[in-house]
Amino acid sequence: MRPSLLNPLFVSVESFKGIGPKLSAWIQQLCGPKAVDVLWHLPTALHHRPIIQTAPDTPTLATLQMTVTKHQISHHKKQPCIVFGTWADGDIQLVFFNYHASFLAQKMAVGQTIWVSGQVVPDKPFTKILHPDYIETDAHKIPQNEAVYPLKAGANGKVIRRLVEQILPTLPDLPDEIDDTLLTREKWPHWREAVCHVHSPKTMDDLDPQNPARRRLAFDELLANQTALHLVHKSNKIKNGFMLPHLDKLRLQLPFHLTGAQQKCLQQIRTDLASPERMTRLLQGDVGSGKTIVALLAALQAIENKTQVALLAPTDILAHQHFEKIQKLCQDLPVRVDLLTAREKGKKRTQLLTDLATGQIDLLIGTHALLEDNVSFSKLGLVIIDEQHRFGVKQRLALAEKEKQANVLVMTATPIPRTLALTAYGDMDISILNEKPAGRQPIDTRVMPISKIDPIIQKLKNTQTQVYWVCPLVEESQESDLTAAKKRYDALRKTFGDQVGLVHGQMKADEKDRAMADFVAGRTKILVSTTVIEVGVDVPTAGLMIVEHAERFGLATLHQLRGRVGRGQDKAVCLLLHGRLSQMGRERLGILRDSDDGFKIAEADLRLRGAGEVLGVRQSGLPVFKMADLTQHADLLQMANEYAVSLLQQDPALKTNHGQALKNMLYLFQKEKELNLLKAG
Repeated sequence: MRPSLLNPLFVSVESFKGIGPKLSAWIQQLCGPKAVDVLWHLPTALHHRPIIQTAPDTPTLATLQMTVTKHQISHHKKQPCIVFGTWADGDIQLVFFNYHASFLAQKMAVGQTIWVSGQVVPDKPFTKILHPDYIETDAHKIPQNEAVYPLKAGANGKVIRRLVEQILPTLPDLPDEIDDTLLTREKWPHWREAVCHVHSPKTMDDLDPQNPARRRLAFDELLANQTALHLVHKSNKIKNGFMLPHLDKLRLQLPFHLTGAQQKCLQQIRTDLASPERMTRLLQGDVGSGKTIVALLAALQAIENKTQVALLAPTDILAHQHFEKIQKLCQDLPVRVDLLTAREKGKKRTQLLTDLATGQIDLLIGTHALLEDNVSFSKLGLVIIDEQHRFGVKQRLALAEKEKQANVLVMTATPIPRTLALTAYGDMDISILNEKPAGRQPIDTRVMPISKIDPIIQKLKNTQTQVYWVCPLVEESQESDLTAAKKRYDALRKTFGDQVGLVHGQMKADEKDRAMADFVAGRTKILVSTTVIEVGVDVPTAGLMIVEHAERFGLATLHQLRGRVGRGQDKAVCLLLHGRLSQMGRERLGILRDSDDGFKIAEADLRLRGAGEVLGVRQSGLPVFKMADLTQHADLLQMANEYAVSLLQQDPALKTNHGQALKNMLYLFQKEKELNLLKAG
């Protein structure tokens, strides 16, 4: 139960003066339904309204005093109403559209002296203000410094400011979850003071992420997040999992040696599987680092122990590829591998589900079809989830919940910056594959203007290698100048005929499979596609990747696309064709040209684009913070993680004063689910 001390922060915004149902709905969409949600909606700019006595040379936000001399009232919607007056520097006009004459007469009576504030425009021989922001009889009622909040279209910033002004006096004096030593060292204010400060900026320094008040609140949010993750991790650890020791009965004859990183990660997984605690581990590896082999060896350990394994892939293409590769590797072993996607129907599907439920299938590979209620296992010992960021958390958990004791191995080929990994996967153990198999050639990456496209096509006539040609859109759009995949496909077919294939996400599954099969078999030389081939597709004979308008893709996506070539022994080339480049665009493509280290590239993507964009586009399962900015507060994240670990070691039930104060923060950042785990423990 939430402490009563926090009740003022959890009242509905509709309980405040001036907030009716319509405004409440708008605020809920912008911030959230409670007072605390509004508090976490921070200002991002500052309006300074100095009092002026002379007209500025250029339009300027300012406040001035004037005396009203005349009204010019219009009754036509397209004609403005004008209030004339005089001020210290001559004549002035206030211009209003869609205003009632009665309002103007009441607010600005002829002969009245008033204070007005807004965009002051010099329009000789008089001064003009279009729709003043403030009209008051007292200058003190007009803020000289005014916080500016992020808004949605058609919104009025005054609503949020007035609401914040009502909420701030209700803030409770919360006990600090941070000890005095840390507060003194960092020169941080106490919580209530920090909240008031960030909502009442006086200078641009107050908006800086490194401002002490902002850093204090960012630390609170990161501390709540890391504590919550550690509570989840602890809860998972105390759950009983299937004990699956390595028996070495199913020996896989590999035509190559495992890298040192593969051996290290495999040993970590094997130790987890042999433990009575349920495994929840993330296997993170760069493009071509060999995650699938590690996952298969882990799967064989589970199968040795008479349990089943489920491998969940995000696309049909990737599921089929896993199936074909794993089935070939296991052909000499007494292991039944099967495939389940939405295309398995009728008697075949019914028989497959029966065999699965009776334990006759050892390893089932599939897509979202595995999550359906009628898919049941006899004894599910290990769940493997590939490219986890393609799945929502609920989808990911749905498969694991088919068997409460099932161990979980999550894989991603998208290198995640350490700061993001720490905030998203603090509830999981992490294994990192940072080596590539011996013999892999580095990919020659070149950045070229798109004007070179015709000479490139001419050179393709003489090249023997297979080619991926990636475009950012499927069809032409009137709103975009980007080359569509269909248009490029049609253009290339004029030169190369039936040697050109097309694959994109809007095609039917069997059409995609047919196009991919033709490319894998070498029946087509050029495969035009969208980013549907970004992850997992493995064609060793493909040696050239061409990406049109590369500046429109994220670095992580470009790195994944580049990883589709160079999977054989021959040297491969990646051409990044770009349109007009900004300075940042030039820097981003330069990073990709100069590095093939996915982890370094991911860190650069985070630094250049910011956490919000990287999180939103690439990692749908990662948290988006309200107070913290991971590009600015990486040091705070490390501090918060260490602080959370230390506090939970000393006070696992959070019963001390600091622990109780930390519980308040968990409530404020809406971590009730994690607090329930604490109570259950």
